[in-house]
Parts: sequence; structure tokens; C-alpha cells
Amino acid sequence: MACVVLVGAQWGDEGKGKVTDFLAGKAAVVVRFQGGNNAGHTVVVDGEEFKLHLLPSGILYPGKSCVIGNGVVIDPPVLMAELADLSTRLSVTGNLFISPRAHLIMPYHRLLDRLEEEMRAGKIGTTARGIGPAYTDKIRRTGIRVADLLDREEFAARLADILAEKNEILTRVYGAEPLDYNAVVEEYLAYGDFLRPYVADPGVLVTAALDRGQGVLFEGAQGTLLDIDHGTYPYVTSSSPTAAGACLGAGIGPTLIDRVIGVAKAYTTRVGGGPFPTELYDEMGEHLREVGHEFGTTTGRPRRCGWLDAVALRYAVRVNGLHSLAVVKLDVLTGIPKLRIGVAYRYRNEVLTGFPPSLKVLADCSVEYEEMPGWHEDITGVRTVAGLPANARRYLARLTELTGAPVSIVGVGSSREQTLVADPDLFS
Repeated sequence: MACVVLVGAQWGDEGKGKVTDFLAGKAAVVVRFQGGNNAGHTVVVDGEEFKLHLLPSGILYPGKSCVIGNGVVIDPPVLMAELADLSTRLSVTGNLFISPRAHLIMPYHRLLDRLEEEMRAGKIGTTARGIGPAYTDKIRRTGIRVADLLDREEFAARLADILAEKNEILTRVYGAEPLDYNAVVEEYLAYGDFLRPYVADPGVLVTAALDRGQGVLFEGAQGTLLDIDHGTYPYVTSSSPTAAGACLGAGIGPTLIDRVIGVAKAYTTRVGGGPFPTELYDEMGEHLREVGHEFGTTTGRPRRCGWLDAVALRYAVRVNGLHSLAVVKLDVLTGIPKLRIGVAYRYRNEVLTGFPPSLKVLADCSVEYEEMPGWHEDITGVRTVAGLPANARRYLARLTELTGAPVSIVGVGSSREQTLVADPDLFS
């Protein structure tokens, strides 16, 4: 395994944590390259469930180098709580490194996130964790980075200017109480003392590992259809969870990437607002939600569920340049007599095989489905792709035909052992 980027190929919540955890066993360095604690990865190890929000999934392996890249926005108390939780549950974890160029989520970001969403006529469905406002400040060049926090005088001076502006917005626009400068300074300088031992340049770590011939794995949060540029805008996240974002979010060049893998469920889900062409509002949708335990890792919100959307998935293959797909939760489809795959959209009198950029068009599309026979056999104990029922293998093969991407990994349960490798060259 050389340099691999793992991305979500749907609307996020695809099960990237499980696949990252599986692939991390072959990597020396695992890098989280974007997003914040508005997303979560659930990983099951030896029957125990771990919910990670900022920490790279490789942190569950002793001795792995785990990096939070500059593309991530960090909420210090959340990160501290995650580390404290792991220390009580695991005797040894991976080694954490944090980019000095990563931006911080500040108290005013969380407050503004909630107030802005309350004021919107059309709700986006933000988690109110402050992620959007933190990325906004990053682009406005008014953000505060980890490097700034480590310089006590620099941090205090920058915060004085920024907080004066934020308090004007909080009081005059939203009628909220202003934040106390001294309290914020004191709180965050303490966070800086905590973070200081973890700070290192991720680009240096990654290139050094590659020079030694070691594997590096990049993991993103959310998914392709939530990308700020290529997703269902404005119902998107504030960063770039596509494969190209790995280079920007970790400080490496694109020529270092050897392989890109997209994670997709065997059906489709999404959280929050926005069009969802294959969404099911009937008993089947509820069945997928209950059997698949489709509730948000971070928020606990029930996920919207629907049939597999090959149009959207084909778009994700193109945008990311996917070499292959990791198809997870195949076991959730067990027992459904007839399975459906959305193969095209119909907009008025036109058949669309591509994913439309207009949300107005997408919301008005009907879906053309292809039906396939299901299987009734329990597949959670299967350990090879060849051991899957014939109809399950046909379902995966049809997915490859529709998207143009071969299936390299298949998930048939939540644990590491329930991961099947379809591509024998995956780790070469």
C-alpha cells in the first residue's frame, strides 16, 4: 500500500470509518484532511464501538502516526474530550500530530452557526458546531490557526480585533449577548498549552513515510455530494471532501497519490435538507433505516434512506477519479426480494444520465429504476467475495457496470473481520 485517498462517494455517512480502520492496518500514517466535528466515523473493534469526530480512524491502532491536517477545523475541547475518552478505554493508541496551519473553531463560530440557521428561511440542516463560520473566517482571512494560538501575544492581539467585530454582529444583528474577551483568551490559551506537544507539519511526516516506502492513508469526512464545489449546493458542507481536497488539506502534491477509493453504501442515505431523488418514504425506507442503524454519529438524527443511486455514484467516480469502490452495508439488503437501482433521471421529457448542477432540476427529477432479484442468505459470516450469494455478486457486478468503477472492498457487517477484499492487488 503506497499513498491512498479514501473519500465518501455519496452524501456522507457512507461508513468511511470502518473502511479507514480496515485500510489503516496497512498504513504507517493516517491523515484526516478536511471537515470538523460536524461529522463522525463509527468503528467497531473487538465488539466495542468507537465514535470518532476529529481523530483519524487510525488512532485505534497502537503506534500509527495519525495526523489532523491543515484542511480540518479544530474545536479544541472536542478534541480533548475524544483523547480523554480513548485514554480510558484503550491502553495504547496511535500517535497524534496536528498541523500548525489548521484553523480553530472559536466560541463565536458555534454561536453564529446556530443564530444564522435560525434566521434562514430555507434551513440547510447545519449541525451548529461552528464549522461553516470557521471556514468562512478562513476564506475572509480572519481565522485563527493553531500556530497563532501557540504564540500567546499574537493570539491575544488577533482575538482582540476579531472579537470586537464578532461582538458587533452578535449584538446588533442577532440581539445576542457579547462574548467576554478575557474569558475567551484564558480558555484558549489553556487549550494551546494542551495542543502544543502534538503540533507537527503533516507534509513533512507524509513525505518522510513515503521516502521510507511506507503506506499513507488519507481520510475525508462527509462525501462527494456535500462538497462545497461539486455537491448539491447550498445543501453542502464548507470544505472539499473530494479526492483533490486531500492534497490541499494535508500539504502534499497530487503526484504523490497512487490510488483513490470511494466508499458507498449498497443503498443511499443523506442527512439534512436538499433533493434526494431515490429517497423512500414508505416501509422500505423505514426498513433500511432500522436494519442499517441509520442515525447520525454526531447528531443522532435519523438519516433519509433510499435505493442505490447509480447516477449520483457515477458522478462521484468522475469527480474523484475513483480507481475503485468500497461497497459497505451489503448485509442490510439481505431478505429484500426485489432490489432497485436508480439508473437514470427523467426531467420533464428528457432522460438525464448525468448529475444535474441545478437543485431545481434535481428536485423535479423522477428516477428510472432497474430491478434485480435479492437474496435471503445471511452474509454476515461470509469472508470472501466468492462466498457471497450469486444474486449479491450480480448486484455488485451491475454496480461496476453502471459506474465504471470496480468493487475492491465489500462490507458485510460493522466489524473489521466483516470486510471482504475483492481486489488482490489492493495493498500492493
